[in-house]
This record gives sequence, structure tokens and C-alpha cells, in this order.
Amino acid sequence: MKNYLWRLVTALAVVALLQPLLVAQSIQDEAEVRKILEQRIANDKKGVGIAVGIVNEKGTKLINFGKMNVKENREVDANAIFEIGSITKVFTGILLADMVLRGEMKLEDPIALYLPTTVKPPTRNGKEITLLDLATHTSGLPRMPTNFKPKNENNPFADYSVAQLYEFLSTYTLPRDIGSKYEYSNVGMGLLGHLLTLKTHTDYETLVVDRICKPLKMNDTRITLSAEQKSRLATGHTTDLQPTPNWDIPTLAGAGALRSTVNDMLKFIAANLGLTKTPLLPALQKSQQIQRPSGAPDLALALGWHVFTRYNTEIIWHNGGTGGYRTFAGFDTKKRAGVVVLSNSAWGQDDIGLHLLESQFALLNFAKPKARTEIQVDAKILATYVGEYELTPTFKINVTRDGDKLFAQATEQPKIQVFAETESEFFFKVVDAQITFVKDDKGQVTQMILHQNGQNLPAKKIK
Repeated sequence: MKNYLWRLVTALAVVALLQPLLVAQSIQDEAEVRKILEQRIANDKKGVGIAVGIVNEKGTKLINFGKMNVKENREVDANAIFEIGSITKVFTGILLADMVLRGEMKLEDPIALYLPTTVKPPTRNGKEITLLDLATHTSGLPRMPTNFKPKNENNPFADYSVAQLYEFLSTYTLPRDIGSKYEYSNVGMGLLGHLLTLKTHTDYETLVVDRICKPLKMNDTRITLSAEQKSRLATGHTTDLQPTPNWDIPTLAGAGALRSTVNDMLKFIAANLGLTKTPLLPALQKSQQIQRPSGAPDLALALGWHVFTRYNTEIIWHNGGTGGYRTFAGFDTKKRAGVVVLSNSAWGQDDIGLHLLESQFALLNFAKPKARTEIQVDAKILATYVGEYELTPTFKINVTRDGDKLFAQATEQPKIQVFAETESEFFFKVVDAQITFVKDDKGQVTQMILHQNGQNLPAKKIK
């Protein structure tokens, strides 16, 4: 990915610090929702098209704004198809829950049980990685495999093969005890999806369609699209709102390969809430059960789902992002209400989904940043800032240097250049955010402070 995105809302612990910017008497009022979408796209220029679906015991509401393609005049609607990215991980978790209930697998099964004998997955202190470890991002596997070197950054997963996955597993050394810490892992969930296909002797798409989509009548949730479905595929866009290619994710499909519509995703959320009758309900409910803590305040891990508790509200959720799409799906089982937000640009819209579920969650404010003056800083000083900074266990910022240029890359985001305002203070040009590097008494850089939305958030340097 080479686009320009800074989406702090992916770290829900950060979102929780913000104060409400908009509280309507009924945030599910269609006019209010449309006003939010119009502000985000027409005024803030932080999107091309957004399709929103709301479901509760009274029924569904569909609110859309914007275009299928910035260069065309077709509007998005509830049948527009979007890449849903990492929301796919929830489907993987549900498949696992279903297979456990069928007696085909056990959560405690070691992954080696399902891999070819030629593959030697890593162990630590005599303990093996289990299916549950993969499903809760606690396996010790990294976010991405160490041998992930895409030939095409605009379609980065397309050439990553099963052979490469097996090579990675057989050569990787776990940095900590299995199950001891949450670290979001695309390779871990992609591997889990792969193991499910090995067990069932089929491919990931067929497994999802047969066990989830057909029972829920989700006819537009697929990886491979028909010619008619392709005509409804919203074009993905970068953060500068330029069209960008779709992604193909063959080997790690279980981590992010699915495409869907708001109409289909509302069926999915309604089923998870028990608003519609389905034989899949036991598996859906099992996938929602908290399995492990995350180490972050108010955030816990289910099978694929994340569970966030704030403002006396428990939200079961996941978001997704590929090169040109950002998506959100979440629900509140007590309110029996759910929200889907699908967007065809790389600007994150998680805040909209959270706000519609609980109005005390803030909407991001994209006010024009004040003018800042860039200065040059010696490359030797920039080198002292290089490293990894932990804002929360789920959100880190990796700082790198290329000559006299400094870059910051947040969790699940592309690398973005930052510009010096002073020797230790830097700013982003693509969003109103700044970072300050802090040194100890010995002159060693120990932390970064992220300034955004009126918050000053410390991030300890861990590498």
C-alpha cells in the first residue's frame, strides 16, 4: 500500500478517550445519519461513497451517500459490493465455532494436527499453538509473515503462496510464550482459515458459502464475483480519492478476502443478534463468547470478534480494510441492534459505526489543521527516533527513516511521511495529527506522544 491513511479509530482504546461531538435524540433517524455521511464525504472529503445499514427489532434502515466511483455518477446503494477486508476474520471464527459444535475440531487442538507432516510449526517451552490461539490473536505469530514480500504493492497478497506460508511456519521463532499476549495477526487468522479448508477438503470460499452464506441467504457475499456482481462492485479509492485496484488474497483468504453488500451484512448481523431464525445460531453465539483478555482496557477477544465495553455498552465488532475500502460491522446484544458501514475509500469510518451504536462515542472532527512550517533535521538525529512505539497492545506506531526523511506506520496502516517542525516535534500533512519524541536524562528516546483530536497520547518505545 502506498496511499496516505491515518486512522486512529482502529484503536478503540483511543476512540474511547474522545468526547461526544454529536448526540441526537434518535441517532438512528435516517436524516441524522445522512447528515453524518454528507458531512464526511461532501464537506470533509474523507470518502467517495458510504453505505450504512441499521438493524434492530423494528426492522432495518438503509442510508447511503456518495458514488460508486469518483469518476462516475452512479450512487452507492445497499446492493453495492465492497471488499470487507478483515471482517472476513469473523466468518473464519464462526466456521471454527461451527466445526467445534459439529465435533469436527476442538479449540484446544494443536495446529500441527491439521498441517502436512512436512510443516513444523513453531513451539515454545513445550507448548504448541492451538486453534484457539489463532482465533484470538494470542499465538505469538506476528501481524504479517516474515517472508511476505509482495511484487505488487497495489495487490500485496496476490502472490503469497501456500509454500511460503509453510516455509514461514517452519522457520519462525516465537518471541514469547503462546497465549501470553494479544497481537493482531493477519497470518494467524489466514492460517486458521487454511486449516479449516484442509480439514474439510475444500476451499475457503466454498466453506463460507456452504456453511454461512447459504443458511443466511447471503447471495452476494463471495470472493469470486459473477459478471453481474462485478457490475455492482464499488471501485476502491485511496485517501486522496483516486481509484485503486482490488485485492486478491488466495492463501490467507480467511484473514480478509470476502466481498459483500450492506443488504447481505444486515442479514448476517440480524442472525448474530437472533433477530432471524437460523440453524447457525449456536455457532454464531459461540463465536461471540469471550475467550481471552486483550490486555487493553475494556477490550476482550472472542472467536474472530472483538468485544469492546464502554459507556455501559458492550459492542461486539470487527472492522476491515483493503487498499481502497474501509468497513465496520458491530452489534449490541442487549439493545438487540447492529450497524454496518461500508466505504469505498481508504479513509476509516469506524467512528460512524460506533457512534450509531452508542452516541457517546465521538465522530471524528476533520477541521482544517493550522499552517505549520517544515524545517530540516539532521539524519543522525532522525535515526534516534527509529523504532516501534506502543500506544496500546492493539495499536503500535513503527517509525522508520529513509535518508533525511522520517516515516510513521500505524497498525494496519501504510507508511506516511512526517515533517519536522522542531528537532523533536513532527507533523502529518494528510491529517491534523502531530508526534513529539521524548528523551530521558541520558538522551535516549523513550517514548512518543501522539497529538490528535485534542488528545495527547503517550506511546512507549518498545523496540
